[in-house]
Amino acid sequence: MTDPAVHNATARVKQMTDLTERLTACLIEESKAFEARRPQDAAATVAATQELANAYRRESVQLRANPKVIAPAPAAYRAALLKATQVFEAVLARHAAAVEAARVISEGLVQTIAAEVAGQRGSPSAYGASGRANAGDARAVALNRTA
Repeated sequence: MTDPAVHNATARVKQMTDLTERLTACLIEESKAFEARRPQDAAATVAATQELANAYRRESVQLRANPKVIAPAPAAYRAALLKATQVFEAVLARHAAAVEAARVISEGLVQTIAAEVAGQRGSPSAYGASGRANAGDARAVALNRTA
């Protein structure tokens, strides 16, 4: 007969390892999309990735608050969780870099387009020869500096 504490700890470690590996796989696919300059491909999986990330955050907070819960699990299972976590952290760093690069590119495109539109309007002159205000371009362009 197995000890219930060992059984529960082992199940918890296996569950956390599985969750970590699934989240890692999602981040790898999204990183590939961003690195291929195809963020629209990553958009399809964002909701699922967010759900996994939220579950991972909740579970990891609980485990950090009470590490004794998984202490009875066999060392091999805890080592597998540690390895999965290390891989996850490396992939997360790669993903963050890819997302940041996409953000910088997007902001650059928006600023370039806004500058081009502003340049095509010409410089406004306040008053004409008659002393009346010249009609300006009534189109508005708003540029929010964050993406």
